[in-house]
Amino acid sequence: MANRHLSRSIVLQTLFEWDFKGGAEDVAPILARDTLEFGPGLDDTPFMETLIGNVISKQKIIDEIIVKAAPEWPIEKIGVVDRNLLRMGLAELLFGDRDQVPPKVAINEAIELAKTFGGENSSRFINGVLGAVYKELGEPGKEQLSKRQKKEAPIDMAKIPVEQKAGAIVYAKDGDTIYLAFVHDVFGYWTISKGGIEAGETAEEGAIREIKEEIGLDITIKEKLGESEYMAFHPKDGRIRKHVTFFLGESSYTPVTLESDKGGLDDARWFTMAEVVDLKMYDDVTGLVAKAIGIITK
Repeated sequence: MANRHLSRSIVLQTLFEWDFKGGAEDVAPILARDTLEFGPGLDDTPFMETLIGNVISKQKIIDEIIVKAAPEWPIEKIGVVDRNLLRMGLAELLFGDRDQVPPKVAINEAIELAKTFGGENSSRFINGVLGAVYKELGEPGKEQLSKRQKKEAPIDMAKIPVEQKAGAIVYAKDGDTIYLAFVHDVFGYWTISKGGIEAGETAEEGAIREIKEEIGLDITIKEKLGESEYMAFHPKDGRIRKHVTFFLGESSYTPVTLESDKGGLDDARWFTMAEVVDLKMYDDVTGLVAKAIGIITK
């Protein structure tokens, strides 16, 4: 089999030049030149062309996923090397052949390339973002963890900084019909509208403001539904714990409008309770929704 690590390094250098020049040039001659210079005799053109093709053709959705996984870092603020390593890693995770390239291999390859071509914190950033997406996908191929990974020391959660967020499952009544509002993310899931709590706000105040800003609804908090926590990653600061408090909020049945600058989200709408059953949702969201429906219909 061809040296895939070398192939990926050539793809990275090709994408670096293509992206640095604004993405307007034909990438094929850049790849041919880089292959001749850095991998003379390398016979792995189909793999490299497929990987580059997936990165470029799926760039919009890949970049939206990066924004969701690293919301503190707009795409244009991420260094060219790190940006294209993330694109490569996500292209393999989401659109590659998992029989040929298991998800953990794709992540590890991106990390190793980051150590070679990136900055001091690149490998940690790449690992964090791709790891977050891997978990969102349900950790496919988890059983293939290497012995080295199994022996890694546990993370000391107490040392990781916490960012407080709040959100709400919003419901409204229109005659005898009850509706619930959800947002749709770029992973293909319907989920709960949420956002960061600002200085001086309570969790309830943060949830009310975020719902208004994100989907344009004025809500009244009815009850606290629960709390959850997940990891996000900062290129310089590393892991950040995102602690989210969820509420049940009531609104009038008015149009839902998703704000255009909400990275990682592509839709928002009302659903009847019968329709909610068929929605694709994360497991933790499903539990909160079931609790909310139980309260609403009590």
